Amino acid sequence: MRTNRSGFILSLLVVMALSMLLAGCGGNGNTPAPTTSANGAEPSAEQTDTPKSEPVTLEFWTIALQPTFNDYFNDLIAKYEESHPGVTIEWKDYPYDAISQRLLTSTASGKSPDVVNLNTEFASQLGSKGALLNLADHLTAEEAGSYFEGIYNSTVFDDKAYALPWYTGTEVLFMNKKLVEKAGLDPSNPPKTRDELIEWARQVHQKTGAAGYAQQLISKLFPIDGISILNEDKTAAAFNTPEAEAMISKMRDLMKEGVVLKEDADFTKQIQYFSGEQVAFQLSGPTFINFIKTSAPEVYANTIAVQLPTGKANLRLSNSMDLVVPQKSKNPEQAVEFAAFVTNADNQTAFSKVANTLPSSKASITDPFFTQSDGTLEAEAKVVSSQSLDKATDYMVGVPSASDINSALARGLQEILLNGADIKKTLDAVEKEVNGIIKQGS
Repeated sequence: MRTNRSGFILSLLVVMALSMLLAGCGGNGNTPAPTTSANGAEPSAEQTDTPKSEPVTLEFWTIALQPTFNDYFNDLIAKYEESHPGVTIEWKDYPYDAISQRLLTSTASGKSPDVVNLNTEFASQLGSKGALLNLADHLTAEEAGSYFEGIYNSTVFDDKAYALPWYTGTEVLFMNKKLVEKAGLDPSNPPKTRDELIEWARQVHQKTGAAGYAQQLISKLFPIDGISILNEDKTAAAFNTPEAEAMISKMRDLMKEGVVLKEDADFTKQIQYFSGEQVAFQLSGPTFINFIKTSAPEVYANTIAVQLPTGKANLRLSNSMDLVVPQKSKNPEQAVEFAAFVTNADNQTAFSKVANTLPSSKASITDPFFTQSDGTLEAEAKVVSSQSLDKATDYMVGVPSASDINSALARGLQEILLNGADIKKTLDAVEKEVNGIIKQGS
């Protein structure tokens, strides 16, 4: 199973998929409300005389979960079928880089699956084009409100909900306790904001010679500071603002100081720098632990995990997987019921325990699994990351050309921060490039 889905869909394939998925969809995505609530509540009194429905088979697709989680899903499906007589679930699992082509091919042939596991980026693209069912027509307010608001709203457009959030992940702040204490800082009272983190990083650099942290120069640096990449209707670039200039200028100054490493450091490089104690902090997901535990056991023993400090937007970016119902599903009501069942609090809690992921259900994180720590770094990271979910959101560009837009922004940041290019001129050039990408893809 992989939760990092960046680069999940090639732009050209997405454009093709959208055109095929939309062919013959018609309508505005609204369908009649179901006769039962999405969580399988009993029908009302006036509905009890409704003739028994015909047997239904739902095709359920997931990404890279077999065979690791066969026992969990076989049990889940058996329980659902037992409580929903006449409904049969056919579970199919595909590699993460193949599911888009499968979805395209099946839908084009008139054999659409009923419930599909997608990442938020692709779900947003399909939903905004009308290729997915509007789940808001089928969910009660209580059901919709059971998920963390920021994560649920990541795929809501024009008051239409196109996905149910499933398992997710958030970053935490890993701290080299030895370096932090050597700098005269108290790790039991960690920084809460990015500005406070910068001050800590500056003090670490001044007192120990190590840098604060390394980072990759990618587009998410904009939304962390509350800067939208595109306008609300996703028709033009929106990042070329005085706020963006100020953010990049500040970052350039920090690199000159040595507070932040002057490098476009991918995940592998970040592991190397933290393992070698060249930096005191690492902003990453809990999977980071596995690497330092192997490569630098002494550093691992000296590392603690705390909540990730927030930027001006006061949010933390999550990396979520969702369940969607394609517009061409032949059994939309039953499909929504099953998707809601898979993502309800009890089932999300159970899946998190076997998969070591975070749930998107509010009630799940009250379970002791997410609140109690045995003192290990792994347990600390799990607890603090689950406590971050109330500020979590999936920030996705949400257009078929997202990968090209992200690449343009990354190149612009590299030119400015690594090669000394003028901030305003570069932002102007990248804005022009992004608008061209959007126009070409529309």
